[in-house]
Amino acid sequence: MAQEDGSDLDATVVLDRNREQQAAMYGEPLGVLVGRIADQLGLTQARIGGVLGLSAPMISQLASARRVKIGNPVAVQRLQALVELGGLVAANRVATADVEARLAEIAGQAAVVTRGSTTGGTLTTRAAVRSVQALFRAVASAEEILDAAASIEAGHPEIAAVLKVYGAGRTGDAVAHYAANVEQL
Repeated sequence: MAQEDGSDLDATVVLDRNREQQAAMYGEPLGVLVGRIADQLGLTQARIGGVLGLSAPMISQLASARRVKIGNPVAVQRLQALVELGGLVAANRVATADVEARLAEIAGQAAVVTRGSTTGGTLTTRAAVRSVQALFRAVASAEEILDAAASIEAGHPEIAAVLKVYGAGRTGDAVAHYAANVEQL
């Protein structure tokens, strides 16, 4: 029931404004984003919060637009990874049996701080590897990548190895491959 001073109306206006700000920052209100991730990956808000490194009450406040912004940049990076994973699962490019392992990888991600070329900052090895993996996985399934690798392996074994390791392999294996071959760059 609305109070005579109009405070319920004021609260609605504030929440609507907060959702607009979230949409400007994250592409859509966090309630929609968190809801889609929950549906695609079969997770509760509390579990999403755990993967992001945020408390269940914080996720609730963000999803309901009582809070606008995720203040932790690592949590924002993890949220982006969850969105990507949800899209891959929805497109049948990642099997539901693989989701738990991917969630553990995402939860274990540390901050990746990059700077523009004018400041001399660099991307970490793991972040570079994850970016390459995300690119491969956005364009083809692991099965398709492995088929492509098999078709060129006889004539181009090094290229086939790159396809296998970065397109269908585990992040740890790809980091090791990168470290072993970085001198050739």
